[in-house]
Amino acid sequence: MDSRRFPLRFVAAAAALAAFPLLGLLGTACARSGASSAAGPDPSGRPAPADAPQDGKLRIIAFGAHPDDCELREGGVAAKWAALGHKVKFVSCTNGDIGHWGMAGGPLAARRAAEVHRCAQILGIETEVLDIHDGELMVTMENRRTICRLIRQWKADIVISHRPNDYHPDHRYVGVLVMDAAYMVTVPFFCPDTPHLAKNPVFLFSEDGFQRPNPFTGDIVVAIDDVIEKKFACVEALESQFLEGGCNGGPHLWPADEAGRQARRQKVREQFEKRFLSTANRFRARLEQLYGPERGRAVRYAEAFEICEYGRRPDEAELRRLFPFFPER
Repeated sequence: MDSRRFPLRFVAAAAALAAFPLLGLLGTACARSGASSAAGPDPSGRPAPADAPQDGKLRIIAFGAHPDDCELREGGVAAKWAALGHKVKFVSCTNGDIGHWGMAGGPLAARRAAEVHRCAQILGIETEVLDIHDGELMVTMENRRTICRLIRQWKADIVISHRPNDYHPDHRYVGVLVMDAAYMVTVPFFCPDTPHLAKNPVFLFSEDGFQRPNPFTGDIVVAIDDVIEKKFACVEALESQFLEGGCNGGPHLWPADEAGRQARRQKVREQFEKRFLSTANRFRARLEQLYGPERGRAVRYAEAFEICEYGRRPDEAELRRLFPFFPER
């Protein structure tokens, strides 16, 4: 091509078009090099999707900002799923290494990881803590890829996270990162090293009380009366955060004598009992819709979730399949 007869922008465009076959070959080679893509690409070079589980069990993954968030927001429903043989995983997106008044760094991170592993034993689920400093979670491409890979590796039917509007930056950014991974988990050439999902999961937000820019909607409300003692056991297992008060506590909260400690345990239980009771009262009308008027009025403890419009939107039949706790209509 004689560049003297054509503007430079046309010369650049022609060069870019000529490079497309090479880029296509490079893309195919990259897809083939993905270590986790066991099935390999199809003849067109498109990475193969993840194999669908054949055990008939639901797979749920929940993301919280810190090692205690998932346990408080969805510990009850996780225990109910697990009791039916479904697969649940909690992911703490930071290691919680500044979340205490008297200790920090590696020792605190190790302590909090041990606490959530104890909770996982109580609930019958799996748990993972990412090695990101508490208070330093950022919305980056690296973190988006991490979240995407975790969802794909779990082959999730349901993904739960904070909403992107929250008081704590780590909470907000977990919500943003999970929303940014929504849909992208189905895109073959995004993170082609981890087989993509053939079907977008249902994405849910856990309950909060924030009003701006929009309040939380209790689309799904699950009675957890039958597993509430497991949730209280998790509160007690998260000793650094609730018995000792976390980053806003102090030595006065956790005395050395056993009588004082027992009094502290009882006080914390009473505080959380009010919190767990408040969800059922807040969403009583929805409980009556899902369980029927009589049973809905009798529920004491509940957990609530909002359906995110970025994921799959379940109809009533699928909702009851994903949450097999509601009475048949």
